[in-house]
Amino acid sequence: MSNPTHLQYSKEHEWLTAAEDGVSTVGITEHAATALGDIVYVQLPEVGTTVTAGESVGELESTKSVSDLFTPASGEIVEINQAVIDDPALVNSEPFTGAWLYKLRVTDTVELLDAAGYDAFIGA
Repeated sequence: MSNPTHLQYSKEHEWLTAAEDGVSTVGITEHAATALGDIVYVQLPEVGTTVTAGESVGELESTKSVSDLFTPASGEIVEINQAVIDDPALVNSEPFTGAWLYKLRVTDTVELLDAAGYDAFIGA
């Protein structure tokens, strides 16, 4: 699967949608999901939490390891995806669709990559 061109990407392998009414959706890339292996547990930040771009906001646990989940933008968590908490395997099967992780009212972003830049970064 190629990385969707309408998304922006962090070097920590998260994706971010363009803000719609100030809110962006965040998930992890297929590259990250594949590298992690079978996801068995997802810990997400609580709604109402204020986060800073680049900081750890949760964890993804796989059969291989536990990895921090970083946020690609600063803002307030306004929604989490309960479906990925209930069924963590969605992160592997639907990384760009059903397995979004949280929605963020964005106040600031760090430098993000477009799809071509992310492909170059991961060596795709």
